[in-house]
Amino acid sequence: MQTIETPTSLADVRVVDTDTHVVEPPDLWVSRVPKRWAERVPHVARHPQTGNHHWRIGDHWLMAVGFYAAAGWKEFPPHSPAELEDVDPGTWKAAERLERMDEYGIWAQVLYPNLIGFEAPLFMQLDPEISLACTRAYNDFISEFASADPKRLIPITMLPFWDLEASVAEMERCRAMGHRGVLFANRYEMIGLPPFYHRHWDPILAAAQDLDLSLNFHVGFSSAMDGAASGMSERLAHFDPRSAAKATSLGLLGNAETIATVVTCGVCDRFPRLKFVSVESGFGYIPYLMESLDWHWKGYGAHLESPMLPSEYFRRQVYGCFWFERQSIPLLAEYPDNFMFETDYPHPTSLAPGPCSPAELPRDHIAGAFESVPLDVAWKALHGNAARVYHLAD
Repeated sequence: MQTIETPTSLADVRVVDTDTHVVEPPDLWVSRVPKRWAERVPHVARHPQTGNHHWRIGDHWLMAVGFYAAAGWKEFPPHSPAELEDVDPGTWKAAERLERMDEYGIWAQVLYPNLIGFEAPLFMQLDPEISLACTRAYNDFISEFASADPKRLIPITMLPFWDLEASVAEMERCRAMGHRGVLFANRYEMIGLPPFYHRHWDPILAAAQDLDLSLNFHVGFSSAMDGAASGMSERLAHFDPRSAAKATSLGLLGNAETIATVVTCGVCDRFPRLKFVSVESGFGYIPYLMESLDWHWKGYGAHLESPMLPSEYFRRQVYGCFWFERQSIPLLAEYPDNFMFETDYPHPTSLAPGPCSPAELPRDHIAGAFESVPLDVAWKALHGNAARVYHLAD
């Protein structure tokens, strides 16, 4: 039964963190597929140049195993942890994750991948049988991780999206295992596939609607055929913190295009009960974006062909996520039913305190950022909306 009553104080809210990542352990794939595929599936080996353990898929050397686990790290970028012994064990061990959640003041977390999410095109290029086995292996792993406390750890399904029939079958299998949403991409055209709103994807969208699984767009998912790590060494070697701050901010703001597309492309008419979630979207620009879309929707006559305004589609079935914002939080009252809190733990931009992070403990951040927000609005953003989207129970 979902929570429906607001608490009497902000301190009593059971905070749901709608964007976190689990660092895949080195043996995730080699331990779960036939031994004859051991050298072909993602595996860890010592990099000949760095001397550290890196992920490898075929001829592609990827990031060091600790790269995505920057929570609490002692140095600023481009320096990052390399080995798992360098990182917070909460990034990849379930028991320690629950301890970190208690420390942070987080009741539940939605769990996303790192490697198979950011490097999905490389998985897609494996032999069909192997790529499907790898996808199923990850979903089995994250299900087992979440089994440490199924009420608090919420798995999201990785899809073998290059195979529509297999994707639908995997959605059904994972829904039965307790998954609450699927990971999708907003830039499939960058890897040679139709854009997400094309009718090519209707079997997946229809299944998600029928299974009541949210469709979650995550920043950086499936963005390049040669993988997210392509050219990373050169970029890190010429790292400029000023340029990085600009690029990250503009990259996150790029979620505006995805949201605008969802509410204007007709996909909401085809699937009126489907929930779209823009992960790491941020919030502050949304009131302007919706007002602008509505204004020009009418100005160009689109309202004569559409039963609803863009903002109405948004209110009905689109959700965003925010984390570090403070100044825009009072505006949540404009869209109280459409936004959810996240930390992005354990990525560099996350609400994870450390020597080189501006973050404070999430519980402290929430206490300050939501101090003047009406309690019913704060409860929706911190718990109620996520409980509805991800079918959370007390």
